[in-house]
Amino acid sequence: MLAPSICDLAPSYIRSIAPYQPGKPIAELAREFGLEESSIIKLASNENPLGVSPKAQAAIRKVLDGLALYPDGNGYELKLALSRHLGIGMDQLVLGNGSNDVLELAARAFLAPENSAVYAQHAFAVYPLVVQAMGCEGIEVPARNFGHDLEAMQQAVRADTRIVFVANPNNPTGTLAPAVEMERFIATLPAHVLVVLDEAYNEYLEPALRADSVSWLRKYPNLLITRTFSKVYGLAGLRVGYAAGSAGVADMLNRVRQPFNVNSISLAAAAAALDDHDFVRKSYELNRAGMQQLTAGLKSLGLEYIPSHGNFVTVKVGDAKAVNLALLKSGVIVRPIVGYGMPEWLRVTVGLESENARFLSSLQQAIQA
Repeated sequence: MLAPSICDLAPSYIRSIAPYQPGKPIAELAREFGLEESSIIKLASNENPLGVSPKAQAAIRKVLDGLALYPDGNGYELKLALSRHLGIGMDQLVLGNGSNDVLELAARAFLAPENSAVYAQHAFAVYPLVVQAMGCEGIEVPARNFGHDLEAMQQAVRADTRIVFVANPNNPTGTLAPAVEMERFIATLPAHVLVVLDEAYNEYLEPALRADSVSWLRKYPNLLITRTFSKVYGLAGLRVGYAAGSAGVADMLNRVRQPFNVNSISLAAAAAALDDHDFVRKSYELNRAGMQQLTAGLKSLGLEYIPSHGNFVTVKVGDAKAVNLALLKSGVIVRPIVGYGMPEWLRVTVGLESENARFLSSLQQAIQA
């Protein structure tokens, strides 16, 4: 009898994980189809088409000479900037290698194999991944109109539930739970359940739709808000995000956080980007105009799409696999979302005006082929 592989000794819940599949890189597509990288546009990963904040670029240049030294493990300057920006204490903040990192920290701090966690169908793929990695039971609640059914999620909470994940706006569908409904939902949950409110796309919301969710922290010690610098701030390549919660919850996450989990460049760039209000305004306005351009184009093509509150829109194209392949061959990268239980849909990031136009033209050719 053959001896078992060392990999067979890993827990079954680890061996059964299907790793997260990121958007296809430009260089990979170029190699795959023999395309020039300069001819390819990537509208797959909800990145900022304006690039990096000028203030962040300047901050990056200033810290380059210090890269032989370890970063500030406590992230003092970035926490100070966030504290002032949000109006909360520095002891209420946790920094992460992207918001994905703080989502995982929440799972590590509050989940054990005997626990369960609740999340919605069609919600961010990282939620079930971090839950499964802890050996916990994930409870997926069916979506309502592609968004969170908050009442059903509240009813799904059990005595062993320790975390409920909510993305607002949701990725990949772009749906939004109104602020009143969101706070009511948080208020109905038992105190032993940590509510992880993922607001990665918060800055793309119309001001009238933005919840004052940070103020809720004073009322709900079991609330944790996660945000990122990867979207509107244009720092996806530097991987920096954060969580805001009660001091006690933040302390639990910091106990399982790896030392130096955010590098020096990321710390400096994020602090500077937070202060670049002009860049954020331009990014917001570009997104609004681009969303109108994309949705008008999709309507003219007779395609169904989900009204979105993020920097992307999800469109029903039928044979999404074939349409996606045709788009790739034309040098346009978008995001198939079959892994989210939506095999007929593609998610496309709002790009520059020229990029949106090229996508619409390529999409028309693909669906008429």
